[in-house]
Amino acid sequence: MLARARFGMPHRKEHHHGKQAGTAAAASGERADHRALPNQPKILELVVKCDSSGSLEAVAAAIPDLAPRGVEIRIIQAGIGDINKADIMQAETGSRLIVGFNVQLPHRLEQPAAERGVDVRLYSVIYRLLEEVKAIAARLLPSETEEEVLGTARVIRLFKSSRKGIILGLEVLAGELRVGRPFRIITAMGPVYAGRIESLRIEETPVTKATPGQQVGLKISDFKRVAVGDLVESTTMPSGR
Repeated sequence: MLARARFGMPHRKEHHHGKQAGTAAAASGERADHRALPNQPKILELVVKCDSSGSLEAVAAAIPDLAPRGVEIRIIQAGIGDINKADIMQAETGSRLIVGFNVQLPHRLEQPAAERGVDVRLYSVIYRLLEEVKAIAARLLPSETEEEVLGTARVIRLFKSSRKGIILGLEVLAGELRVGRPFRIITAMGPVYAGRIESLRIEETPVTKATPGQQVGLKISDFKRVAVGDLVESTTMPSGR
């Protein structure tokens, strides 16, 4: 079993249409990728939809000022009215995040959004919307722990494994991934999952480690909110744990 923890926002009454990335997301083609490697600027790109020009103007003016030092928030598309297919496709090119004030996500678009790994968050109070965007931006910054990143890989494919799991097809970018070490998945909105590497495979062959340039499979049994372009980091265990 994977030792695991989830990194998430506190529960709110607003509607969040969570992303469930699968093979359809893997087949969606090239997308702009803003999951920054270490020492690179962190960027949060999102789509904003509101019910009126007045509310849109207020939200759009406030969002850039929410970014902490070391993070830039960019609105890549904004508009009035309910969320549509074009909004979902545009969000997919950025951080796969749509925030809406007093608007809806039509039922027919819930599945397309999920397949593309787009997280749709709807609010009835502007303050709540801004509060959560600020929190998401803050999560992009490195955690203040004494852990060390030992290896970094990028998700290049997704394969179905079981009803509750998937296999991540990874390309190692730096350092190494090694069986037994802790790892975490980092999306455009920060860390979303942590566990321990139970096994690695290169094609059908089990291996104990993978190094830069190698492509390797990593199975996760109970988590699916991953998309092509996300990062996997192998780390040391923080002190005191």
